[in-house]
Amino acid sequence: MCRLPLALPQPTGYDMTEKKTVEVATLGAPRIGRHRELKFALESYWSGKSSAEDLLETARTLRAQRWQEQRDRGVTRIPSNDFSLYDHVLDTAVMVGAVPPAYGWQGGPVSLDTYFAMARGSQKGPEAGCSHGSHGGHGVTAMEMTKWFDTNYHYMVPELAVEQEFNLTSAKPVEEFLEAKALGIHTRPVILGPVTFLKLAKPQEDGFDPLVLLPKLLPVYEEVLQHLKEAGADWVQIDEPALALDLVPNERDALKFACAKLAAAAPGLKLMLATYFGELGDNLETALALPVAGLHLDLVRAPQQLDAVLSTACKDLVLSLGVIDGRNIWRADLPVILKRLEAAASTREAGIEVAPSCSLLHVPIDLDLETALDADVKSWLAFAAQKMDELSLLARALNEGRDAVAAELAASVEAIAARVSSAKVHDPVVASRVAAVTPDMANRKRPFGKRADLQRAKLGLPAFPTTTIGSFPQTAEVRKARAAHAKGAMSPADYEAFLQRETADAIRWQEEIGLDALVHGEFERNDMVQYFGEKLSGFAFTKNAWVQSYGSRYVRPPVIYGDVSRPEPMTVGWWRYAQSLTDRPVKGMLTGPVTILNWSFVRDDLPRSQVCRQIALAIRDEVADLEKAGAAMIQIDEAALREGLPLRRSDWKTYLDWAVDCFRLTASGVEDATQIHTHMCYSEFNDIIDAIAAMDADVISIETSRSRMELLDAFRSYKYPNEIGPGVYDIHSPRVPEVKEMADLLGLARQRLADTQIWINPDCGLKTRKWEEVRPALVNMVTAARQLRAAAGA
Repeated sequence: MCRLPLALPQPTGYDMTEKKTVEVATLGAPRIGRHRELKFALESYWSGKSSAEDLLETARTLRAQRWQEQRDRGVTRIPSNDFSLYDHVLDTAVMVGAVPPAYGWQGGPVSLDTYFAMARGSQKGPEAGCSHGSHGGHGVTAMEMTKWFDTNYHYMVPELAVEQEFNLTSAKPVEEFLEAKALGIHTRPVILGPVTFLKLAKPQEDGFDPLVLLPKLLPVYEEVLQHLKEAGADWVQIDEPALALDLVPNERDALKFACAKLAAAAPGLKLMLATYFGELGDNLETALALPVAGLHLDLVRAPQQLDAVLSTACKDLVLSLGVIDGRNIWRADLPVILKRLEAAASTREAGIEVAPSCSLLHVPIDLDLETALDADVKSWLAFAAQKMDELSLLARALNEGRDAVAAELAASVEAIAARVSSAKVHDPVVASRVAAVTPDMANRKRPFGKRADLQRAKLGLPAFPTTTIGSFPQTAEVRKARAAHAKGAMSPADYEAFLQRETADAIRWQEEIGLDALVHGEFERNDMVQYFGEKLSGFAFTKNAWVQSYGSRYVRPPVIYGDVSRPEPMTVGWWRYAQSLTDRPVKGMLTGPVTILNWSFVRDDLPRSQVCRQIALAIRDEVADLEKAGAAMIQIDEAALREGLPLRRSDWKTYLDWAVDCFRLTASGVEDATQIHTHMCYSEFNDIIDAIAAMDADVISIETSRSRMELLDAFRSYKYPNEIGPGVYDIHSPRVPEVKEMADLLGLARQRLADTQIWINPDCGLKTRKWEEVRPALVNMVTAARQLRAAAGA
């Protein structure tokens, strides 16, 4: 372990004669393929149309393409084992043998079917015939899924028992290193660190911290490192993003213990400890004392930490400097970054690496695939491929001198200046409207209790009302019609007639099965954010800029490049048509401002809070128009409110204050008899329940089925006053839950909530499911609701 110097001399200039070669690293790259090859291969395998070998061959091809492209673009520290068929945290759980007993695994290699059952659930049941969640043998449910730190990527939550045993059951890190080696590409394998893995895990029994399992887990990691050393690896990247979190002393001790063990496991093998998504802060001293050969820093989220690291890091510690944004798509100001890198490089005897702030998993693959994007907007952007080019350019400037890349640096300056001065970016009308917002605009007229009486009288719903979250399956026929319309092969009139038929069929079917509050199905919508962004000013959209959300679920986040406003109503026509077909209430369906913000690539020249307020005012206009058209029930989804929560608790209040204020600004312009719903996806609510209550939505629907209603504990202990729809079945799994399973979950909900609070709904929208899954599941849900009404005498 190196000794920390009290200080290093301040740089006086960048001496080209005494420098070490600057390396280019990427930490991780997009997995999905330039044309979503992984998605199509997965879905073909799951449907039985292709074999396991077909899937694995596609995966091999994608890995080879990724490695080759990185090498061609000048990356010298190319990662391996950053690829996954579904999720890298799930891969780690499988690698160490952390397969819950419910999946029937009996040791040895974990089959693809078991792997995907852990990820997606299975109607068939586990290998050994037992069931996950005790559902009477009716298949197995998926493991819990939640957001990866504060990103929109979802990971599978490992489940660990007090008596958990770990064994090396997968050689994936070694196999993929050797796979690249056979192609002539020497990689730096990536492994999720043991402390972060345990910190993210869920204990199967209450009352124990998975971190106590560290001594049992580390031998597996040591074995992996030994095998990698034998295979020829010289560096291994150990990802410990937990270092960006608030850590307690025993967690810091765990990091010290783990790194000491891993550093000694394979002498001669160097470890690059990767932290990202935030500042090391009070964990800096711990990180710099760890016996590792390199340390990666996120200097996009936390540029201020560089000076402290340069002044205290030991001289033989290689620093990987994350100077290019791995989570947003704006072109970097290269001369500004280069100036900081020159100062850093002049002080480092061990040399530096230039890198993105985190894995490039979170950005699209290649801007060159966008052929229809506005030319000005396109000139301001950089996707994964372009970010690799930016990194290589920075390294060339450091290794060869600025003159070698003078033209490229000048182009960077020109692009930044053009964006700053563009009339496409700034709208003084929007700025004036934001400035005119008053506190009263974010308040309903009466408190919830008085509003609820008015709403019940107006809506006339039964006890335990049933509804869905909004969308219905986007079938191949729907997607085909949308594509034909976009290409001009279907006329606007024919497309509208098609959508009307789909909507009418959905309304009729909802009435037939007995749902109480209906939805129009959203067949006209491509995506819950994109649909609105396409109708708002200040947004740009891509054709091929896909990023992975989870598994085979990919999204194309909008690009917010300028001031946001609503030129005209966006949803009123479709709501009015759907409501004309039924006497039951149809919800107006909107996406909230915080979710639109958090699920977009957001401009970086304004505070996020200000951009969010612009969106809130635009959605507020839509809420007002829906109410004016007659909507008595309007849902404003804030699925992503929690994922924007800063990683450090000290920063929470600032974010939650403006996020809640933006939701209230959106929702509070209606009369008290108009019922406002919101929906939130996979989130832990205990630590933000005050903020959720402050949103003051009349009804909130949330995911609770995978946690078996555990997430409702927050609402019970807080005495949450408003109404809640706890999801009774997991829409992210293809399995169809039985009536008893849903009834059991509702029984658990009644232990936590008053009967008058409970709505009954799925976990999330049904867009990604098939009708053959949705129809029986919703019929079962309505049956469970009727049984509950009978049992409660309601």
